Amino acid sequence: MAIEIKMPALSPTMEEGTLAKWLVKPGDVVKSGDLLAEIETDKATMEFEAVDEGTIAEILIPEGSEGVKVGTVICMLAGEGEDPASVKVSPVAAPAPSAAPVEAKPQPAAAPAPAVSAPVAAPAAIAGDRVKATPIARRIAAVKGIDLATIKGTGPNGRIVKADVEGSPASAPAPVAVAPAAAAPAPAPVVAQDFGIPHEAIKLSNMRKTIARRLSESKQQIPHIYLTVDIRLDNLLKLRGELNAGLRGRGVKLSVNDLLIKALAVSLMQVPECNVQFAGDQLLKFSRADISVAVSIPSGLITPIITNANNKGVAGISAEMKDLAGRAKDGKLKPEEYQGGTASLSNMGMFGIKQFEAVINPPQGMIMAIGAGEKRPFVIDDALQIATVMSATGSFDHRAIDGADGAKLMAAFKELIENPLAMLA
Repeated sequence: MAIEIKMPALSPTMEEGTLAKWLVKPGDVVKSGDLLAEIETDKATMEFEAVDEGTIAEILIPEGSEGVKVGTVICMLAGEGEDPASVKVSPVAAPAPSAAPVEAKPQPAAAPAPAVSAPVAAPAAIAGDRVKATPIARRIAAVKGIDLATIKGTGPNGRIVKADVEGSPASAPAPVAVAPAAAAPAPAPVVAQDFGIPHEAIKLSNMRKTIARRLSESKQQIPHIYLTVDIRLDNLLKLRGELNAGLRGRGVKLSVNDLLIKALAVSLMQVPECNVQFAGDQLLKFSRADISVAVSIPSGLITPIITNANNKGVAGISAEMKDLAGRAKDGKLKPEEYQGGTASLSNMGMFGIKQFEAVINPPQGMIMAIGAGEKRPFVIDDALQIATVMSATGSFDHRAIDGADGAKLMAAFKELIENPLAMLA
């Protein structure tokens, strides 16, 4: 029996992608786990694995195609013993025509249906000691913290597929009845106005489209509050030099940014009121600090995450950050490596930017913007001296974080930078 291979959802939020490259051609025999294609999402280029075995009969979507919706049939696979030449694309059912409007007639109220106990899902199909599930289902389960062994698979031979994980009670909260909200007016389309000036029209990448959408939503929906402090860096720079001298020969060289990541993580644990996320009628307060770090890449901006940064040593943070940044620039990050995080850090000091206000990365509650460290006149012990000073600005979601709590976080961050041994204890 022929099998339809559909555009996968390589992350929980993916709606469409670019089919960057086919790694197979018609006539190739594939088995489960073989690589079929490279697919570009809004953040990275990822490899798509085969789930079923068979022979590639026909490729329906050519490589380089953009905006391919999740669920679109991209190729056909002939099953075992099936002639690939006989495989045909199954027709897509046309939507039923809308019925003519009919005058509503009053109907008697229906009796309430008796409560029925929900059946208990049978355990997932298991091959040996391994739960049978598609790569997509495994990714979604990992992100949402779902135990695959508790899910009944509806795919071939009981394999767990994407729909099974998304439909699992653990993957989404119980629906709550709410009054229908009035439809928001559609935003006016952006019309290009070149005014006759010579120019080049550059098509937006998937990443740039996502950046434009998410940052617009952030500034429109999140009430930002900005708090700035000036911080002396002299003690931090001295400690960094001493640590690098001690790490010489181990292939690790600490940057100022590595120490700032650690300082932000520790300060979030000291002021847990800022390690939060606004979630409608509730507030999520996190018990660890996962720091998203802004990294500039040719196609835009991505924020790889240092998880549990408050409990990691600065050498470990440095090595992990170097690895994540390198793979980010190559487009090889996994979704779980850039989706999530409890707060963000954006450092533009290397560009000589003195101070700036960063846009919050939703659904997070805050982002720390770091300016350049520079020699400035500074009052120390009631005397005017020269010190290396940087400006740091915290952007806070005022729905979740009060100004006083944001100020406590900025004070804790400043204290850790100016007395850096405290964050290594």
